[in-house]
Amino acid sequence: MSALHASATVAETYRTAFEQFPDRVALVLPDGSQWSYAELQQRVQRMARSLQALGLRHQEGLAILTGNRAEALLVLIACAWLGLRQTSLHPLGALDDQAFVLQDAGIAALVVDARYAERGQALKDRAQQQGLPLRHVLSLGPSDLGQDLIAASAGQDGGLLSINSQPKDIYRVTYTGGTTGRPKGVVHRHRTTLTMTLQQLAGWEWPEELRFLVATPISHAGGAMVLPTLLRGGTLVLLDGYQPERFLQAVQEHRITASFLVPTQIYGLLDYAGLERFDLSSLRYVLYGASPMAPARLAEAVRRFGPIFGQLYGQAEAPMTIAYLRKDAHDLAHPERLQSCGKPLPGNQVRLLDAQQREVAVGEVGELCVRSPLVMEGYLNRPDATQETFAGDWLHTGDMARRDAEGYLYLVDRAKDMVITGGFNVYSSEVEACLALHPAVAQSAVIGRPDPKWGEAVVALVVLKPAAHATAEELMAFVHERKGALHTPKELWLEPDLPVTPLGKIDKKALRARFWDGQARQVG
Repeated sequence: MSALHASATVAETYRTAFEQFPDRVALVLPDGSQWSYAELQQRVQRMARSLQALGLRHQEGLAILTGNRAEALLVLIACAWLGLRQTSLHPLGALDDQAFVLQDAGIAALVVDARYAERGQALKDRAQQQGLPLRHVLSLGPSDLGQDLIAASAGQDGGLLSINSQPKDIYRVTYTGGTTGRPKGVVHRHRTTLTMTLQQLAGWEWPEELRFLVATPISHAGGAMVLPTLLRGGTLVLLDGYQPERFLQAVQEHRITASFLVPTQIYGLLDYAGLERFDLSSLRYVLYGASPMAPARLAEAVRRFGPIFGQLYGQAEAPMTIAYLRKDAHDLAHPERLQSCGKPLPGNQVRLLDAQQREVAVGEVGELCVRSPLVMEGYLNRPDATQETFAGDWLHTGDMARRDAEGYLYLVDRAKDMVITGGFNVYSSEVEACLALHPAVAQSAVIGRPDPKWGEAVVALVVLKPAAHATAEELMAFVHERKGALHTPKELWLEPDLPVTPLGKIDKKALRARFWDGQARQVG
């Protein structure tokens, strides 16, 4: 691609927002203080100069291990400014996986929130023991780990620093979770984030007055909300650690108009006994996604909160904006639509393909495949996995879906979550959706367990709503009456809660481990 046709970089796009709205409030801090857009840009410049002073070179890797705090946001934007490759580690991630990421991504600098200094020290020790290329371990706040970046940046010049990133640069490497073996590094150049941002701005239904509560980690999905919010001149409020009451308090206190939640967080709000005590009248828009949401619970949310929900669909390899289900499609008069993940956003080619990579007919199930500038560059150091995922020059998402005559997409399951019993395919999402219709059920997870006769048997693990009562037999009969014998769980376990990944998704890999005991089907 010639320079004539090159797009902007992420840093240049941030600069556009900073210069467009210098006097507006960009960020509200936990102590109630505020940063304007101009002040946010000055602080980014100071942070960038601090990182530059370490001798970090263009396209070297920087990893960050932190919660939702303003200084972490400064580091991430400063990385874009300097042309560094950024990688985020989740505070709840496993030490072995995090050490692998430092090695696999060739991380030169690690920035750790002082609250996680113990984990930072463990990673520092691993790096020394294994001879990793990690040269700097830095702290956000005072700690024994290394230089305090907050203090160091305070003494730097806040004047405008030249942007050192190029459109062809790798912007970030995101590691996928929940798979067998080691996590895979998903390589994104600047075009991925810019494509996502433009699709967010064009396809999502932002409120005119935008005060966005970032309630999920900025290291992951929450971070994808920052740039479009700033480009619209909105205000960000960071929530560090999600709890229903803290979320509701923040909405009320800051008159929040928009947020993003994963389904388990929405379930928590619906089941929270004190929900009615809070004034949520300012809330105009709640995006949700990252994992399927039971249609019955989604309908309950629409009834409780109003028609404010928009569903996003994407994955690490093509983040956030493959498809979108608009607010007006959350129509309780057409409940079948609540099972849809929407329609493809402009700029994406989406096809449902069979095993021979032929497009399936309307109403039939195929693998959802994508072509778009949104799609990753490939997997870091994994050419075989990249080739497999890009077979036929399509991104193979691993999601099985059907399309109706109006063009709406319906995810029926992850290919790996489909239970094959007696030669028949049972989609776990269908059984979960049926269980969610029972008034006592808060959430469920359906998996397959090994069975000597059928190959796999359907197993359901169910969490009941607070103070609700139902027996396993009653719930199995409920499914049998509505879905028939094939979909009825052979076993149903009542659980106090279900394990979730650090990103809030139900961890089916952990659930399968209870039943498969090291046998071959240990997929994530």
